[in-house]
Amino acid sequence: MSTKITAMGASSSRASINKKFAEFAANQIAEASINLLDLNDYEMPIYSVDRQAEDGIPDLAHQFKAQLKEADGIIISFAEHNGAYSAAFKNIMDWISVIDSDVWCSKPMLLLATSPGPRGGATILDIALNKFKWMNENKLVGFSLPSFKDNFGPEGIKDPALKQDFEAKLAEFVAALL
Repeated sequence: MSTKITAMGASSSRASINKKFAEFAANQIAEASINLLDLNDYEMPIYSVDRQAEDGIPDLAHQFKAQLKEADGIIISFAEHNGAYSAAFKNIMDWISVIDSDVWCSKPMLLLATSPGPRGGATILDIALNKFKWMNENKLVGFSLPSFKDNFGPEGIKDPALKQDFEAKLAEFVAALL
């Protein structure tokens, strides 16, 4: 039986480099069954307690949460929008957090970030790692890839030192899946 990985880029961009990076990371796991989510498929009204009281939780939030529950592990690569989560990701997270308190279904998580710039989304990755440790009791592993266009190509991560660091982080995540 293969390991089930749910992966996503935390961006609504159709050409998201973070979606590409999440898919790449998932594909590095031997014999994994990969479920690549597109946040555009889960577009919902902006979360508010009033909207929740009036209309309930949208079916799309339940569908998204079901994808997480079916996974053995979750990979998210974060786009950094003005130093924080993209609005699309934050809204989905807000909706799924009211379904139950175990937001990420106690699954091991590989949290990634990349950007065209030299910090590689390090700010949002730090925010996510610090936030998610309160939302998930399982293993969290983080890796940031700077300067995506310079350091990533058809074969994956180009820079040997970055590739080695990524592979070590991926191995930590895979070990948590067992």
